[in-house]
Amino acid sequence: MSATLSTFSDQLADAVERGARSVVSVHARPRLPSTWRDGVIVTTEATVQRDEKITVTLPDGRRIPAELKGRDPGTDLAVLGIPAGQLPPATLGDPAALRPGHLVLALGRTGDSGPRAAFGAVSTTGGKWRCWKGGEIDLRIQSDLALYPGLGGGPLVSPDATILGINSGGLSRPLATTIPVSTVERVVTQLLAKGYVARGWIGAAMQPVRFSDTARAKAGINREGGLVILSVEPDAPAARAGLMVGDVIVGLEGDAVDHPEQVLELLGGDVVGRTLKVELVRGGKLERVDLLVTERPRRTR
Repeated sequence: MSATLSTFSDQLADAVERGARSVVSVHARPRLPSTWRDGVIVTTEATVQRDEKITVTLPDGRRIPAELKGRDPGTDLAVLGIPAGQLPPATLGDPAALRPGHLVLALGRTGDSGPRAAFGAVSTTGGKWRCWKGGEIDLRIQSDLALYPGLGGGPLVSPDATILGINSGGLSRPLATTIPVSTVERVVTQLLAKGYVARGWIGAAMQPVRFSDTARAKAGINREGGLVILSVEPDAPAARAGLMVGDVIVGLEGDAVDHPEQVLELLGGDVVGRTLKVELVRGGKLERVDLLVTERPRRTR
């Protein structure tokens, strides 16, 4: 038994050594790490607290300047650029194969003193979800890893040293959450192209509401409820389409809606510039309007 545990321990140490070859330390706030592939460093957005005078420490101890290529608060990801050929590309794995109970590692680097690691197990997995910051995450991966200083923004690594995603301590509590490689690749592509992730925007706040039997009969609909508009921002797409406070949206693009999450799912970057068909109840009558989706205004730091 002791020989088996010793072998397993050696395998984990080997995984740390191999995975750490692609891990750097990012100096854009104290002691937090980063990783991804040759010439492209990926970390959490919270790690990069300034846009200029950023440096990274490579595995060989050299400290070089890095350029911020873009950040996406919605998914808590940021991308930095360094000259190519400075470190080997990360070997990416398949996080969809993870199951609760699988053993994983969190890697980081805080300077030139070598890699830092934590060991734990996957606690829960699931499908696509939208985090509280508004971004869509392709897979839910949470673990019992303790993200000590230096590990947030670094990679989740399997025992065979493949990288499964980027660990974030800011997307949910109390478990550590991993942004899977599929989400990272999607966001990185957009950040390298534009510096930000475009998302659709209609500029209206809404909440679910249920119809009474009388209201359904008056409007001539058989739906249980919809989304009542609570506010409309001036000159927003909703305002330009003529939507008003008190309108109840019951359909988008021919599909019934009764929860804000259904609207958010439609507002990805590919919908910017498209006109959506909106069904709504106004004054007890069913009406239809066209709504041109624009790009969500970006906040400035």
